[in-house]
Amino acid sequence: MIELPPRPNQPIYLDNQATTRCDPRVLQTMLPFFTENYGNPHSAEHVMGRRTEDAVECARRQVAALIGADLREIIFTSGATESNNIAIKGAARFALRMGNQRRRVVTVATEHKCVLEAVADLQAEGFEPVFLPVRSDGLLDAAALQHALETPTLLVSVMAVNNETGVIQDIPGLAATAKQAGALFHTDLAQAVGKVPVDLAGWQVDLASISGHKLYGPKGVGSLFVRRRPRVRLEPLFSGGGQERGLRSGTLPAPLIVGLGEACRLAGIEMADEAERIGCLRLRLLNRLLNAIPGLQVNGTMQARIVGNLNLTFPVIAAADLLHALPDLCVSTGSACSSAAIEPSYVLRALGLSDDAASRTLRIGIGRFTSAADIDYAAAALPAAHAAGMAAQSNPQNLAEA
Repeated sequence: MIELPPRPNQPIYLDNQATTRCDPRVLQTMLPFFTENYGNPHSAEHVMGRRTEDAVECARRQVAALIGADLREIIFTSGATESNNIAIKGAARFALRMGNQRRRVVTVATEHKCVLEAVADLQAEGFEPVFLPVRSDGLLDAAALQHALETPTLLVSVMAVNNETGVIQDIPGLAATAKQAGALFHTDLAQAVGKVPVDLAGWQVDLASISGHKLYGPKGVGSLFVRRRPRVRLEPLFSGGGQERGLRSGTLPAPLIVGLGEACRLAGIEMADEAERIGCLRLRLLNRLLNAIPGLQVNGTMQARIVGNLNLTFPVIAAADLLHALPDLCVSTGSACSSAAIEPSYVLRALGLSDDAASRTLRIGIGRFTSAADIDYAAAALPAAHAAGMAAQSNPQNLAEA
């Protein structure tokens, strides 16, 4: 019988691409805006409102500083899904209203579902969605984008870091290519901000989306970067009081925005040291897994990848069976936003994996609060569970013991 390592005292969380723990320092910064400084930030005629407004504007500066933007280019939203929809649909609808004849909207087959669906939705409004393939390493070939841009294109949307594979696209280069063709360029930065340097002042990016809960901030808040010079114009998705430059009406959730700002401030200070520590933990885990499990495959390039991500295809045992054997190990079989769908990841299919290989794949996300002990547990538990599964398959009598 193959024994698994002793169960930990609490679950081992290695799913930091799905969400991150809200940093306790972020939480402490937020709490007064629930209980003491609770004024409406739009009630500028009295002191309570002005205090909250000042805190919101401080957070706006903190977000802008992390991504190399002007604070006037930051629009607060509920998260990257909303930001992506405002950017893509808003740009398309404004162009349509202004009589722009460009109808092509280009994105990539491995984008987050909200981008793929937003682009697809535009077909009903007279636009031409184009979904570009990626190479087997997960990267978009620049030549494929150039070919797509031979037809006049309104907008290109490419995510900076893939949420499943952790692969980093060449956003500065791709954005420059799009701009040369006269297209707007949008990037989903949800998995990039706080993990890799971002410089929107130096990149030819027009629109960019951020999500608070991906960088140790609260859930339910994010932002959209909208370039001012040259000015990018968007059609708002819904009507209201005209807050956030008229692009995102509604009373701002000040506690969440303050938390997002503090998360960005901490990321700016700690990102480099954090990346070095997380990178060492990933190398430690990967080396042990490769030594223990012959045939283990890493999906996506390791050369252009955030340090906290591993996307691994196991040689024999289904990922769901591994997770069933390890109830205290929190990892993912794919994108959390697609977890309700019982089918292989479309991202892995786009990389060329078969349905069978995709079903044997786990995503591991190492983060700020991952310890060496967490890594050591995963490095022992995953090979043991895989070996037990193989033994059970080769001898059904071992199934009850495995």
